[in-house]
Amino acid sequence: MKPAMGMTLFYRRIASPLHAARAGAGAAWALSLTAATLILFHPIVLLALLAGVLGAAAGAGVRRAVARSLRTALIVALPIVLINVLVSREGLTVFARLGDLGPFGQGDLTLEALVYGAVIALKVTLLILVTTLAGLSIDPDELLRVFRRLSFRSALTASLATRMLPVLAADSQRLAEAQRTRSSGAPSGARARVALLGAMIGGSLDRAMDVAATLEVRGFAGARRAPRVTRPFSRHDMAFSASATAILALALAGRLTGAASFNAYPSLRMPTGAGTLTLCAALIAATLLPFWDRRGIEP
Repeated sequence: MKPAMGMTLFYRRIASPLHAARAGAGAAWALSLTAATLILFHPIVLLALLAGVLGAAAGAGVRRAVARSLRTALIVALPIVLINVLVSREGLTVFARLGDLGPFGQGDLTLEALVYGAVIALKVTLLILVTTLAGLSIDPDELLRVFRRLSFRSALTASLATRMLPVLAADSQRLAEAQRTRSSGAPSGARARVALLGAMIGGSLDRAMDVAATLEVRGFAGARRAPRVTRPFSRHDMAFSASATAILALALAGRLTGAASFNAYPSLRMPTGAGTLTLCAALIAATLLPFWDRRGIEP
């Protein structure tokens, strides 16, 4: 699937170990990173996980796109920190007093609320980056073929919707260029956006009717469950499957053993010892090791 010009947040097959792995193994690896992000709360461990995800983006050849996603994530993260500092009243270490805020009570800003807001913002940033990395590196068509034996029509619908996103993006660019070339001058502001949106909706409805008619004449309504197609596991499939298992096991071990323990309220408690640092190193290694083997990654 080729991305539309200027739209880089769509899957494109390139030479990388993650692209070479089957979609199921890549999805399991991304889900393990998501689970680790949700399980862990220790800021240093989360920062180690962030370093691993950024390193994985470089290993997958999508570093620039993920970096742009990181800038977007920061726009989301900063309000999370600000709101938590202004709303939370559970911390004991007050660093600023804003007085009476009416219905919001006393405006006492605490260090604990600041740190906890930063931890939540870091977790949201990680979730955005992992989702972006997975979307750029895991073939959506192959992933949907995994589910077609369960529900062929649902998998077909999702596959068509996924393929239509780059098409709609290209349509919007062409329509915007057509607006700019009008002799009377291109409309500006909200008027231009409403006109562009109306044209895109009209075009998408026409395309949906054409696609539905094409599927009908090709007999997709009477399609049966797809046959199972098997292929042997490659070295990349096994590497990312093992990495997914290791990441999830490390996250659970860190949570259960206390190596990644963290409490923000009523006062900060964030013990950092040899176990915490070992967990950080192990998470980074488990995330990045599958990218060392670059044999057989030709697109």
